[in-house]
Amino acid sequence: MSQPQAQDDGAVVFESTRYRLEVAADGWSAILASPAGDRLLTLRPFAALDRTDGLDETLAIEPPRIAGGSIEVERRSTLWERAVTSFRCADDALDLRTRVNGRGDLTDVRLLGGRSLLPRKPHGLIPSGSSFLTLFSPNPADPRLVRPAAEAAVIGVVGDGEPGRGHWLFTPAPLYLALTAEEVADPAATGTWLDLGLAAPVQELAFTQLVYEARDGGFALRLEYEGHTHVHGRWEAPVLVLTPGVPDPYTGLRRHRNDLVARGAAPALREGEQPEWWSKPIFCGWGAQCYLASRDGSSAPAHATQARYDEFLAELERHDLVPATVVIDDKWQAAYGTNEPDLDKWPDLKGWISERHVRRQHVLLWWKAWDPEGLAPDLCVRTPEGEPLGLDPSNPASRDALRQSIASMLGPDGLDADGLKIDFTARTPSGRAPVLHGDGWGIALLHELLSVVYRAAKDSKPDALVITHTPHPGFVDVTDMIRLNDMLGGVSSVVPQMRHRALVARAVCPELPVDTDDWRIPSRDAWREYLASKLELGIPSLYYVSHLDATGEALEPDDYEALAQSWEEWEAKRR
Repeated sequence: MSQPQAQDDGAVVFESTRYRLEVAADGWSAILASPAGDRLLTLRPFAALDRTDGLDETLAIEPPRIAGGSIEVERRSTLWERAVTSFRCADDALDLRTRVNGRGDLTDVRLLGGRSLLPRKPHGLIPSGSSFLTLFSPNPADPRLVRPAAEAAVIGVVGDGEPGRGHWLFTPAPLYLALTAEEVADPAATGTWLDLGLAAPVQELAFTQLVYEARDGGFALRLEYEGHTHVHGRWEAPVLVLTPGVPDPYTGLRRHRNDLVARGAAPALREGEQPEWWSKPIFCGWGAQCYLASRDGSSAPAHATQARYDEFLAELERHDLVPATVVIDDKWQAAYGTNEPDLDKWPDLKGWISERHVRRQHVLLWWKAWDPEGLAPDLCVRTPEGEPLGLDPSNPASRDALRQSIASMLGPDGLDADGLKIDFTARTPSGRAPVLHGDGWGIALLHELLSVVYRAAKDSKPDALVITHTPHPGFVDVTDMIRLNDMLGGVSSVVPQMRHRALVARAVCPELPVDTDDWRIPSRDAWREYLASKLELGIPSLYYVSHLDATGEALEPDDYEALAQSWEEWEAKRR
């Protein structure tokens, strides 16, 4: 492997067949270029690690030095006793490592950019420079598969349908971005990309989101710790891995998963067969519930009833469609936090599930992550005034209550359901002021929550199926299947966005099957087109019974025949 070399002018250079890195003699910048000398990025080898007691600003930067095979740049900070950024260069990629010494509670951590108070230099936030035109994010916040590099992007565990917060469909997606100098619309097309991936064990991902901060001709990366990470002594940020010369982002995502495994930052690929029933066609009643709500002006959760689901399944059976797995969606329970059946809606849910078992069908229950409805406030993450925000998985009493709730849903002495469709992982608590019992925050706290749920599900029923929309490599140990999640509107065809999501999931979680979802389809033509494409993406999932909620269009006899044929083809394919 090549080694960094000190130059006569004080700069330090590393060269390989994939790239060239030159750290300037004053430590102000580092030029990442192609082997031919074409500039890719003007990197900033200093960072900003803000605390609750102030902003981290750089007073001085020392010349770069070679230490243990790495190129180190040390700076003098207004907050930290010591602050060092280093480049660990391999022939095909380079690690950017950031560490500080001191004491304090982290708020925002910026990588590839910092605040300058240097004499005779620009002041304020200095991002890295970029001439890239196109940005790829694996988080499906936009029906476009790529976006201009001048736009922001967010990957994390917070989001919803409010404006500017639509990054919730994969929570979390892989902490990965890719850039190219070309204007492209299809990231699968072979080209030349540079990708950036965060590498750290999931327990160290104590931030709510990674933000790509686009600026004029540049960018920085911001990790939002929100004051819940306490530094006492030495602290290191997650490693940022930069890989030039990637042919396409999906190839880069596969390499990203392998890299995380090699670093001990993600589980190795699972081996062994999955229960045969997991891969059979799925029916979820949410789309049918939404149609009924659109017809009579009621709420969709009001139609999650025993009578309605009997109607749904009977109607499908009249068309010779008998789904192997049935998902009872929002809201079958009396309270989201306690997950006991609403007896007005489900007078005998246990008996209903038992009848479905007699028919050789399996039943999954929709479970809303985080929701505190019905829970005692002391089991929850709370506001300073004591209002519950979400179940607190750092509290042993909360974990016990959650285990009991899962056992009551899946255990033979409970409802005896066969698994969970987990939703609303993007409701992960966020903010500086919330109070919780123990440590952990952000992505790490969500993983802790799902870890309790997953293990309780397997303890209750070893072949229980747990479906999530968390295609991050660090989450493969808390899920059995990745759901592609709701479709984004404003387009006539949903196939491109759903194919993109499936490619992301397969790249980073190849051992997990894919639930193709089915909602919210914009039109019957779009539904037909997506039905014809599902078998290449994953397990066929049906959300409708008679009509589409978006348009009120009815399914026609040919549609039911196409469904039956699709399911038959899937059965033949999976054998």
